[in-house]
Amino acid sequence: MITWKTLVSYLVVIAFSILFLYFGNQIVSPVLIYEDDSSRSVEARVERIISISETDLDWGTTTIIKFEALVTSGEYRNEAVIARQTLDDFMGALNREVSEGDRVILVSFSPDEWYFFNFIRIHQIIILGGIFVALLLVLGKIKGLNAMLSLGFTCAAIFAVFIPSILSGKNIYLSAVIVCAYSIIVTILIINGVNKKSLAAITGCLGGVIAAALLTLIMNHTLELTGVVSSESIRLLYFNFENPIDLRAVIFAGIIIGAVGAVMDVAVSISSALWELKSQAPNLPLKKIYQSGIKIGKDVMASMTNTLVLAYIGSSLSVILLLVVDVGSLAVLFNSEFVIVEFLQAIIGSLGILATMPLTAFICAVLLSPKQKDTHSSDHIRKKLRETAADGDAQ
Repeated sequence: MITWKTLVSYLVVIAFSILFLYFGNQIVSPVLIYEDDSSRSVEARVERIISISETDLDWGTTTIIKFEALVTSGEYRNEAVIARQTLDDFMGALNREVSEGDRVILVSFSPDEWYFFNFIRIHQIIILGGIFVALLLVLGKIKGLNAMLSLGFTCAAIFAVFIPSILSGKNIYLSAVIVCAYSIIVTILIINGVNKKSLAAITGCLGGVIAAALLTLIMNHTLELTGVVSSESIRLLYFNFENPIDLRAVIFAGIIIGAVGAVMDVAVSISSALWELKSQAPNLPLKKIYQSGIKIGKDVMASMTNTLVLAYIGSSLSVILLLVVDVGSLAVLFNSEFVIVEFLQAIIGSLGILATMPLTAFICAVLLSPKQKDTHSSDHIRKKLRETAADGDAQ
């Protein structure tokens, strides 16, 4: 049953989250979208195909599809425009020909010329996300709702505070640490409530993230990283000539943000398991609680470390394949900055888990053991009172 104290603490956490997002967004003065006067983009629906023509060139065949589309967004909304899609033997493998009813994105560099840019895919993602939310609420009930709230606040902190702070020239190291701490505190308090179990999980998680952050700073220096790991990194260098983005700091932020989820999972799993263990065996001493926490942590650690490594490999599989094909030398491949950063993310994330495990187990043991003593003391007092009353009745 939910008590009024639990409800008040829950609402306080929600209010704190909203205030953090609002004032954080105001402080960083976000500028998320930069308009390019030389081009425009709109959403549209293909109404009909006008013509299809093919041209044979020395390097292959080029196909041009001319079609009429109805603009569904922006200042040209509800206007019919003529657009073109160009496919060749290479690009044809990436995009199919447009057909009637397709929802597409068109771009224009002059008022009367529109070109196919891409198919609109976000609508399908929204539907899939809606199914996920519905299942989470049906199966998880109040826990599912809390999970959605915490996930929403975390995503909002990244997109409304952290990313704008980078673009506005704020200190990336400090911003990353603040956003990670915010995500940890809010997520655990919303899911577990304001109690000692949450305190243990938060402290252990913060300890693991701090350890990961310090290791990242050290390795950033010793590995002599530049931060240029992709073409996107190079583009960031030209984003602001007066105050260029620190790409090494971006690597730092990416590593610790990537580690937060795994570290949080380990801390919450250990603290929840130990609290349940304590409720079933209230006489366990501090040493036994700590040892149980370490055993639980070992099992969680093995699976989470594997999850981290596979997640990083999977997210960058295309680039790794390209490097393997292009480089032709294992020495060059394993010393490329992109691969080194991927190794760094997986290893430091795993080390963060290793730091979290004993810290969370120890804090749980410390917080749980006084309660055990208090229980023994109160039981002893009640026993003495019963004996005294029994002696008085006998007399």
